[in-house]
Amino acid sequence: TGPGSYTVGTMSERFDCHYCRDPLQGKKYVQKEGRHCCVKCFEKFCANTCTECKKPIGADSKELHFKNRYWHDNCFHCFKCYTSLVNEPFMLRENNKVWCSNCTAKEDAPRCKGCFKPIIAGDQNVEYKKMVWHKDCFTCSQCKQVIGSGSFFPKGDDFYCVSCHEHKFAKTCAKCKNPITSGGLTYQEKPWHSECFICSNCKKPLGGKRFTAVEDEFYCVECYKECVAKKCAGCKNPITAGFGRGTSVVNYEDESWHDYCFKCTKCARALANKRFVCHNGKIYCAECPKRL
Repeated sequence: TGPGSYTVGTMSERFDCHYCRDPLQGKKYVQKEGRHCCVKCFEKFCANTCTECKKPIGADSKELHFKNRYWHDNCFHCFKCYTSLVNEPFMLRENNKVWCSNCTAKEDAPRCKGCFKPIIAGDQNVEYKKMVWHKDCFTCSQCKQVIGSGSFFPKGDDFYCVSCHEHKFAKTCAKCKNPITSGGLTYQEKPWHSECFICSNCKKPLGGKRFTAVEDEFYCVECYKECVAKKCAGCKNPITAGFGRGTSVVNYEDESWHDYCFKCTKCARALANKRFVCHNGKIYCAECPKRL
């Protein structure tokens, strides 16, 4: 028996083929739409054409049909992987090609930007700005190691892991020469880690505090007064120009004075920027030595 639209059998009565008029008694015949015909005429005039191979589907062949399209049973296979689709789920796609469900899912799946293969349900993936990668295809542009779901830095069309981004793009601390990944400060147009910009004596951080630099070393106010600043020959206190009272310093031979401490030993007249006399290690104005 054919697929419902015609009947196949062996003729026991006297009938002639509707097309070629050959007698059919004792021969195999096909009855379609009330007409009897031989097998040869059936294939020539009545048989459906296979959508896949374009050949007639003979009376002895198994026929499958879907939406007015017909196939030999051995022609009904997945266009992509050639798996037989008899009794299997399928989809009819462009150009009347049938696809299995697996190949359909792969074809419709988004493509990995790394390997360009489909990302199907269940695959671990990484998405960024409407682009998608398999997790193992999302790698650092520099070291090629897998970034996966880890932290990364985009630069144009490239992506960098934290380590490579630090070495390639981050500023380098002027002291320790290591990358500055966050925070930090700038002094004289040079970048520093906050923890590297410290007092050379007490090691306390100097960020946001008053300090002074002496021969590439930095000191907080207290340590500068204690360890670095010259002592005034007059008041014996540190001379810290810029930190306290007075900004001028008077230097004579190996000693220094605050400008307000540089005065006559006898009359206490201020001598900064004036003539003076040094007698027995003491400073006098030009007049007082005459009275000694």
